Amino acid sequence: MNGTNYDYFYGEQAESYAFYRIPKLLFTESEFMGLSIEAKTVYGILLDRMSMSAKNGWLDEEGRVYVYMKVCSVASAMGCARQKAGRILTELNDFGLIERQKQHLGKPDRIYVKNFIHVRNSYILRDEIRTSGCTEIVHQDVPKSSPNNTKNNNTDLNKNNLILSAGPRDERDSFRAYFMDQWEYDHLLEEHPYDRELLDALMEIALDLMCSKQKYVRIEGDEKPIKVVQGSVMKLDSSHLSYLIDNLSKNSTKVRNVKQYLLAALYNAPLTMQTYYQSWVNHDMKQGYL
Repeated sequence: MNGTNYDYFYGEQAESYAFYRIPKLLFTESEFMGLSIEAKTVYGILLDRMSMSAKNGWLDEEGRVYVYMKVCSVASAMGCARQKAGRILTELNDFGLIERQKQHLGKPDRIYVKNFIHVRNSYILRDEIRTSGCTEIVHQDVPKSSPNNTKNNNTDLNKNNLILSAGPRDERDSFRAYFMDQWEYDHLLEEHPYDRELLDALMEIALDLMCSKQKYVRIEGDEKPIKVVQGSVMKLDSSHLSYLIDNLSKNSTKVRNVKQYLLAALYNAPLTMQTYYQSWVNHDMKQGYL
């Protein structure tokens, strides 16, 4: 075998790569067992393009994010012929995971990447929820001070709810089960035993967001379409949560509205984590530590 003799990973070096994130449900739910590996991979690539589309302001009149990805781009990414790339997009469209809209004047199709979680409130059976090891979280408010004893003691919680409308109980339970699995919640508690209060608060904020019926939500002073913010939070996994806990523990700035601060942290985590670790690796390499 004439493979290249690549090096091993050391320490945090694995975080220096950019990753495509493919939802676990595409591999674990029987509904998607008939979906090809290629289609699942392209769905992950399209999800990755969503954040860039949001930055570029590619939203339609209803605030829905869309992406552009030509058949030739799919073929290049997958290393396959254009004909097969076209079949992959058709497969995703037939499964309802994307919606392609033709444009005029020779422009490429708009591709709407569908958020299948929102139409599957019962995607996890109730007995799975009851046996997930999760205890019901009854408090809804974020603590006034950080569990890591950061200097947030003088924070002022706004009496107005950050997100005004909560969804039905079964919808909230379904999203709770999703985040418990996606965040590997029990494992996070083992790694951060003194941060349960913070993790519970982040969970409740994420659930309020997902069950909200508003069209827009305020992030760092800007009104953003709530679907964009929800899509970003849906990407979060255990690595993002560990990253958030570590960075929140280092914060020494007074925060006036803890809920909005933590919501912004959740929203920004998928966008900032890669840059953070990349700069860390670059610094260590420059100093000769790597």
